[in-house]
Parts: sequence; structure tokens; C-alpha cells
Amino acid sequence: VQLVESGGGLVQPGGSLTLSCAASGFTFSRYAMNWFRQAPGKERELVATITKFNNSAYYPDSLKDRFAISRDNAKNTVYLQMNSLKLEDTAVYYCHCNIQYGSFWGQGTQVTVSS
Repeated sequence: VQLVESGGGLVQPGGSLTLSCAASGFTFSRYAMNWFRQAPGKERELVATITKFNNSAYYPDSLKDRFAISRDNAKNTVYLQMNSLKLEDTAVYYCHCNIQYGSFWGQGTQVTVSS
């Protein structure tokens, strides 16, 4: 199982970024996918989940108006669209899945929001 994130970088407050996570080694379309983030000195937190069925999504209330998760099962890829970024969105963002073989994480991609 491999999860490879990309798309992080430096963005100004109010800007947007789209993260991608390319998955391999399992049947991607059979599982929900998650995005987490971890800011310096803070615990890792869930930012978005997308289900395998009808692609319904979950977000914490604090993020649901700015973040959007989506997936392309043909490409084995899950995305995280982040809009109106704030300084406090600065973190390492991780792709994650729980599958029959266990829990798996990507290596993370750094998102830095700074003026």
C-alpha cells in the first residue's frame, strides 16, 4: 500500500491550493479516504473524509465552508481543495486510509500560509 501526496507549498492568506494523493496497492474504490493535518506542536487532526459509496463527505464544522474533498476512482486519487486559506491552516497534510490490511499514511505534504 502506498499513498503519495503532492500539491503542497507556500500560499498567501486568502489563497487556494489543491492537494492530491495517489493511492496504490489496494482496491481504492472500496474504501473511504481521509485527509489529516498536523501543525507544529499540535496533534494530528482529521480535516476531511470521503466515503466509497456515493462520495458523501465529512468535515469538521470549522473547515466545511472552505475545504472540499473529492476522488477519482479511475485514477486512484483523492483530492483536497482548500480555499480562503488562513495562517492557521499551516501544517503538514497527510492522506490516510483504513483498509483490510491495516491503517496507512502518506509521507505528508507541507502547506505554509504566509504573507
